[in-house]
Amino acid sequence: MTTTATQHAFLAELGITAENSGAYNGAWMSCTGELLESRSPATGEVIARVRTGTSAEYAAAAEAANEAFGRWRQVPAPLRGEIVRKCGEAMRKHKEALGSLIALEMGKIRQEGLGEVQEAIDIADFAVGLSRQLYGLTMPSERPGHSMKEQWHPLGTVGIVTAFNFPMAVWAWNSMLALVCGDANIWKPSPKTPLCAIGLTNVVRPVLEAEGFGALASLVITDDLDVVGEMLDDKRSPLISFTGSSEIGKLVAARVAGRYGRSILECGGNNAMVVLEDADMDIVLPATLFGAVGTAGQRCTSTRRVLVQESIADELEARLLRAYDDIVIGDPMDAGTLCGPLIDEVAVQNFEGALEAVTAQGGEVLRGGGRANLEGDLAGGNFVVPAIARATNDMQIVQDETFAPLLYLIRVKDLDDAIAKHNDVPQGLSSAIFTMNVRHAERFLSAVGSDCGIANVNIGTSGAEIGGAFGGEKETGGGRESGSDAWKTYMRRQTNTVNWSEDLPLAQGIKFG
Repeated sequence: MTTTATQHAFLAELGITAENSGAYNGAWMSCTGELLESRSPATGEVIARVRTGTSAEYAAAAEAANEAFGRWRQVPAPLRGEIVRKCGEAMRKHKEALGSLIALEMGKIRQEGLGEVQEAIDIADFAVGLSRQLYGLTMPSERPGHSMKEQWHPLGTVGIVTAFNFPMAVWAWNSMLALVCGDANIWKPSPKTPLCAIGLTNVVRPVLEAEGFGALASLVITDDLDVVGEMLDDKRSPLISFTGSSEIGKLVAARVAGRYGRSILECGGNNAMVVLEDADMDIVLPATLFGAVGTAGQRCTSTRRVLVQESIADELEARLLRAYDDIVIGDPMDAGTLCGPLIDEVAVQNFEGALEAVTAQGGEVLRGGGRANLEGDLAGGNFVVPAIARATNDMQIVQDETFAPLLYLIRVKDLDDAIAKHNDVPQGLSSAIFTMNVRHAERFLSAVGSDCGIANVNIGTSGAEIGGAFGGEKETGGGRESGSDAWKTYMRRQTNTVNWSEDLPLAQGIKFG
């Protein structure tokens, strides 16, 4: 079968050929694993092939990353920040090509692909500033002639496991922070989007290689669970950042904890918008549309549930149904497309199964559902028609996350009822309330309101802005990435007490001897 690797100039710009190595440790390795085909979810065509890494390639990557870490941690943090700045500039230079690659291989529309690359650029910029702000503390000692302080040191090699839906940004969230903190990285991307990992590695590696630190961006592409297990068990990686399903996240957390390692878990979301009767409907509509349909519903922050007050439920339902009729489904590379394909056939089947479950459990599908019948090159793509369903919050299918454009409309009596239903799901990632009442908004943000890691007012659930910490509670997994003080996860804390006196007083006034 011929590939499309020669049909897009941006693939050549990113160093992607018909067949590619799937492992990098400062140099591209000659891999010995299976040959992985990357297929366009829009057409089913083979884009390019990747020779996957095995245990041998992982061992070589881990060894090189650990050696690089030993040297990198001695580089002053502001100088590490300068190299990260150059990585950000390299991504900025190749933004158009990287965004196009995301659209081609993952299937999100090109505008969203460009937005994802911008996230990677923005976190690099954030990390540059952070490199001069890795602040510790000073504190008073109870002992005369003593001082106390707290400082932060580089942690080690960070293992980064990413999902297909954000094949570049999530790596950057972790790697850019890890680099300024003095850590190395080993990246295990989703085997569904291997070319995105290769393309991005080819963009940043010249910057790191020029400084003698190429292995800081080590990469192993594999679908061999034994190799993944070796990564999870590797004590040279004191931190594993995992993005994926809640089910797999539990296994990762237990395995890493078994060796006293740390983990950041970014797992499932079952995100809801609360829409009260005083909401501004003109912003509710686009927020719902982007939240539910953007990335074809394959964001962990996608809007799954709309908890709408009964007095305005009919109005909102009617406006959403009209809006859904205008959704353009098609080629993600086409500027007019709003909804691209799902990632693969399994995702399509899961979508269809969820729709069947809605009906079986007493819900009603109001609009959409099933495959989208496109023509030409797109006839073989994984396209579906975004769906809206009336449902109740206690339905099992509503309690589970469906990674597809399926939106549930759920009626609530008042704010108390909305908060109760909002929190009555196993996941706790993102949430939003639409109201013009400041008391209602503040209650939603309070300790008795949303139980999610992200809670918004008059803005949707979807979309993470650089600067704030990203992550959630309950089966979302815990831990935080990106902004705020998430950097502390990538470092080890050390408390220091210094005796500058000529005596040795003991703490708590203890007299000994």
